[in-house]
Amino acid sequence: MHYPGVELEYAMTAPGPFLFERPFNIPKARREHENLQEILRKNGVKVRILKDEFLWRCEQNPEFRRKLEEIVLDTVKFYGPLEIAREQKKKFVTNLPDLDSETLLHFLTLEPSVDLRKDGDMEYPTIYSNLPLANLYFMRDQQAVSKNSVIMGRMRKLQRMKEVSITAIFFKEFYGDKKMHHITRGFFEGGDFMPAKDFALIGTGPRSDIDGVSQILDFGLDFDEIVVVNNPLYDFMGNEQKRSMVNMHLDTYFNLADRDLAITSEELCSRAGIDIYYRDGDVFTKAGSSDLLSFLREKGFEIINLRISEQMSYSSNFLTISPSKIVAVKSSSVLEKLMSGSYFPENLREAIINDLKRNGNVLFPENRDVKDRALDVQEIDLSEITGGYGGAHCMTATLKRG
Repeated sequence: MHYPGVELEYAMTAPGPFLFERPFNIPKARREHENLQEILRKNGVKVRILKDEFLWRCEQNPEFRRKLEEIVLDTVKFYGPLEIAREQKKKFVTNLPDLDSETLLHFLTLEPSVDLRKDGDMEYPTIYSNLPLANLYFMRDQQAVSKNSVIMGRMRKLQRMKEVSITAIFFKEFYGDKKMHHITRGFFEGGDFMPAKDFALIGTGPRSDIDGVSQILDFGLDFDEIVVVNNPLYDFMGNEQKRSMVNMHLDTYFNLADRDLAITSEELCSRAGIDIYYRDGDVFTKAGSSDLLSFLREKGFEIINLRISEQMSYSSNFLTISPSKIVAVKSSSVLEKLMSGSYFPENLREAIINDLKRNGNVLFPENRDVKDRALDVQEIDLSEITGGYGGAHCMTATLKRG
């Protein structure tokens, strides 16, 4: 997990261009993140915080620190009169070994540039932050972990592209080069990867595309079956694609709570076309097409349906920490905040209002279906921090799978 730092504050200047759903209270959001960490630890999960891992490794491994310095040198830029800019860059190189490792990590997340000007004998710096990595706390998307390897993704949005270079440093230390695969064509983000025991689902849509997924098929991952899903839209949306929590990633409408239990929008699953690939030696060969709902039923999955009001309030973005035990977003709190502002387009807002009128205000995970299935639910209020477009699943990266 990445505890959101000062880079998050930059996003509040323009939430939309930073890919956020809405502005939010940062101190409250940080407390929510801390509460999520605490819930995971209390349930036996070993939580690693990205900054702490970087600092510890810098202290223990001079080579790791040296690599961090190299990336920082490539990140921090100097502008202004050529002679002055060159001189300050040279001094920056000289000073770099004396800087603490936490400051170096901040340089990576804030991407500072120094614009220098001279007035008489005095040099004046103006500092710009090129593109602060405000989305880095969504640790799911930079990579995907299977049983024996990790896929380093390629982010579609410019605002997030450099995140992979940061997480790759850590994953290389954790896994080693031999177990790492890198997407070099098309796009792939970890929120579109949903592994099960013998098969994996990979979504395609606004963020991941078929070029990126085809490269994953070439990697020969340790699954008997890979299902490529076309992330769908609701009928009333027509052909519009820009509704992030509808189909941005597979985990925005689909998740697994147990080996035989899917929690998802049945409506969207019925519209999600799939292509099924079976392993033949080290090669995956296409074996057929269907829709996601039919596939799940053929596999014998029980399905807890998510209504549109639940799906749009991050109900599918829970984190499964053991069979039938999940950490779930308190959807009612999120929906109350979203409906109190102008965060939904009119057609989507109307659909949510009609759903609540027909079915009532009791939402996942407090609804009857969850209680009947006897799911062990650790419910958490994430009504502020979900303003960045993600819940408990998005904010965590799995390091090991059984």
